[in-house]
Amino acid sequence: MTLKLFYTNPYLMEASAKIMDIEVKENKARVLLDRTIFYPEGGGQPSDRGVIKGNGFRIEVEKVEGKNEIWHEGTLKGRIPEKGEEVKLELDWEWRYENMRQHTGQHILSAILKRMYNSDTTGFQIFPEYNKIEINFDEELTWEHILAAELEANEVVWANIPVEVEEYEELPEEVRSALRKSLPEDISGKIRVVKIGDVDLIPCGGTHVKNTGEVGFIKVLNFYRKTKNIWRIEFACGYRALIYLDRLLQDYWESLDKMPNKNRPLTDRIEELKQELENAEKEKVELRRELWEWKGKALLSNADEIDGIKVISYIESMDMKDAQAFIVHLVDKNPNTMVLAVGKNYAIFAKNKDTKGISMNELLKEVLREVGGGGGGSEILARGGGFKKTPEEVLEVAKRILKEKLKS
Repeated sequence: MTLKLFYTNPYLMEASAKIMDIEVKENKARVLLDRTIFYPEGGGQPSDRGVIKGNGFRIEVEKVEGKNEIWHEGTLKGRIPEKGEEVKLELDWEWRYENMRQHTGQHILSAILKRMYNSDTTGFQIFPEYNKIEINFDEELTWEHILAAELEANEVVWANIPVEVEEYEELPEEVRSALRKSLPEDISGKIRVVKIGDVDLIPCGGTHVKNTGEVGFIKVLNFYRKTKNIWRIEFACGYRALIYLDRLLQDYWESLDKMPNKNRPLTDRIEELKQELENAEKEKVELRRELWEWKGKALLSNADEIDGIKVISYIESMDMKDAQAFIVHLVDKNPNTMVLAVGKNYAIFAKNKDTKGISMNELLKEVLREVGGGGGGSEILARGGGFKKTPEEVLEVAKRILKEKLKS
């Protein structure tokens, strides 16, 4: 069993230890120590990071896991360590301390949400930039709810209340009955209980700061409904909250600065921009229809007539999606019309639904036999691409085959 020094003193940044076991694969090492200052991942709190140093080697610890036996995983530099060697442990203190602040901040926020809205915290996780909790809340959670809870939570932070940790072999009834959340029935071993004045009392296996003032402040960053009555709340504490807010405000002001009207609030400017885009889209649609009409007239005036069918054939410059929209519109508005359009590595063959004669899909198949490529379609519309010949050559082949079919 590994002695957990982080429980004896969560502020211990350095210590010595002995290697009990080691596994090495290429430049990755997995080490079991007799004691450690490294907290293993669990309870929503990520594992610690840092360095294990020995004579002629160094392990940059990236992951720590385990309950009774705690294993340290990371990149090995230097020689392979041996069992029984003494090593020095150095913690990435900034990473650990910020995680401690986040964890204590979570206890405070969860306790306030329970007190104000009778909402239980059903999930918790610390990420590098922010944290999340999930709570049950039957109503519609609003920013008004969040602000009220934030104010209460930060009053607790600024009151500088001691954060105390007690371990019990068996939980006294007066403690059990005062817990914010019921203790699981299957729990075994020593029970660690974290107490924050009269604000919160709950079992927890994580590391915490000595008093609430060290949390700095608590800021909710976002919240949204996850399921019918489960809400996810994203928040940050201390430096992480400042860094997150700084990036958020930088994005806010830079976004506002790009608007024609630079006055706050940004939501009003976005609504104005959305309206302008909607108007521009309507105008675009109208202009496109007008362009289609003129383009259609020009193409029809140059169409060949074969056995009473107008055959429009041309090289198209638009991309395939826009070209197809135009061609479908053109044949739909003009009975007894066929269109053979070839663009940059694509071809579209279409006809009016009432136009008799060759199937567009059959026409495409015959063209593909000569020009290569692939494609498919239906009686009235077919598309192909991947040709081995130029667009001009593909168009000439299509015109020739269609004329042969219509005249036969």
